Amino acid sequence: MSVEFVVKDRVATVTLNRPERMNAVDAATEGELEAIWQEIEARDDVSCVVLTGAGERAFCAGADLKGAEKTGLDYWSESRPNGFGGLAFRRSLDVPVIARVNGYALGGGFEMVLGCDIVVASTKAAFGLPEARVGRLPLDGGMVLLQRRIPHNLAMGVLLTGRRFSAAEMQSFGIVNEVAEPEELDAAVARWVAEIVACAPLSLRAIKQTVNRTGHLSPAEAQGLRTPALVKALKSEDALEGVSAFQEKRAPVWRGR
Repeated sequence: MSVEFVVKDRVATVTLNRPERMNAVDAATEGELEAIWQEIEARDDVSCVVLTGAGERAFCAGADLKGAEKTGLDYWSESRPNGFGGLAFRRSLDVPVIARVNGYALGGGFEMVLGCDIVVASTKAAFGLPEARVGRLPLDGGMVLLQRRIPHNLAMGVLLTGRRFSAAEMQSFGIVNEVAEPEELDAAVARWVAEIVACAPLSLRAIKQTVNRTGHLSPAEAQGLRTPALVKALKSEDALEGVSAFQEKRAPVWRGR
């Protein structure tokens, strides 16, 4: 298997495991990732996902071009509604996703980062969309997501040069939440995970579902949208438990219902 998938204590860890190819994604890996996202969507025992790459060199170096026979036009014509790795555009995944960026996040790897909710990066990480340098285009998220995340001139600086940017630069752009030394990366990710898992699972799903489904609406329209996850969270036992725990000055016991 080119992707490792483990669930423990309500945390799913998804690891691209092709370090010899800098965790580049080929067709088989793409299929494995899509199956994993679908499984997470169907489970109710996951409150947080950590996405990372095996080894120390790369998070994901994008699409695996070794032996690639498809033209850019052929690639573009294929249906990929969820973007690179099944994640960049995905709006049906209501669980928070943390990108643990341990090394290169290039091309599709950077597009997967853009599909995550929180980004924690090593000081050795590097980000970029180098497609133009090989006569290709960042088709699976780069061109359309980056311009919506950061100021136009910063996005174009990434897209039109194909150069690599440091974790500190990406933090200044607003893409990276936290930068850590390599030996502190896991501890930094663990802190984010702990704070997320401390929240009510149904609240997390409601928040992310609402954000995913209302970005194109006006504030008034978004406020009035009754997403299924929002209604479920408001009617849940956990909603009562959270208030009771606060009043009783104790840690809440979430049941996910």
